[in-house]
Amino acid sequence: MTLLRYRVMANVVGVLLIVLVVVGVPLKYLAADGSGPQHAGEFITEYLGVAHGWLYMIFLITAALLARAARWTIPFTIATLLAGTIPFVSFWSEHRATRHTRAIMARGEDGHDATAPA
Repeated sequence: MTLLRYRVMANVVGVLLIVLVVVGVPLKYLAADGSGPQHAGEFITEYLGVAHGWLYMIFLITAALLARAARWTIPFTIATLLAGTIPFVSFWSEHRATRHTRAIMARGEDGHDATAPA
């Protein structure tokens, strides 16, 4: 269950980050006049930006819980947490972390189910 929560949060945060960076910021700063697109960009950056910030904090907690349950190394954990701040890279990082965690679970290295609640 910990792995599932991590994967959901990683994907939600990744999608919001892409919407902010690829859609919101260009609309806000590249719209020449003060018409519709700029207003939409301000809405996206203001409201989705706040939502992304709060959800990123939840992502950090779910990733930390998974790291602890699966006994990730400190460098792997830090790299996974930081990758959540880079658009598109967050999806690769989620895939990498999922593959790594499933491999640990399959080998039984941690002695317990990493998907069980902490």
